Amino acid sequence: MDGRGELELVPLCTVFMKVRETLVMENTPSGTLMIGELVDSVWEGDRFRLVQRGRASADWLMQSPDGTARPDIRLTLESEDGGLVFVEYTGRLHAETGIAYMCPRFTTGAPGLKWLNRVQAVGKAYFDADAMTVTYPQVYELR
Repeated sequence: MDGRGELELVPLCTVFMKVRETLVMENTPSGTLMIGELVDSVWEGDRFRLVQRGRASADWLMQSPDGTARPDIRLTLESEDGGLVFVEYTGRLHAETGIAYMCPRFTTGAPGLKWLNRVQAVGKAYFDADAMTVTYPQVYELR
């Protein structure tokens, strides 16, 4: 094969996020909406280090009546030299185990980080409800 049909996972970064209290809206037409404000986030790998910038960062998680949970995360990150990166992703969360699967996309105009605009990433996270933290031991770039 020439590689067109093969999927490659290239290590991209690890992620740690801290969540503030969650606002819960029950009995919406789609299920229960839980809004968790992100108060700290660090995305770090061999090619970059980004930290959360600003306060407009949250997870709008929708849990349907059948128990399926869909995270909807949006946040702004900043590099050490001031480059801004917008990250958005959805995925699936298994509420009973705290394990989530996600597919982030990046948007940036920062000269040294523009390569992120072409990256489709995937990751597996662990949510700790007691500590209100989300940890992605490894996020991968799909190639």
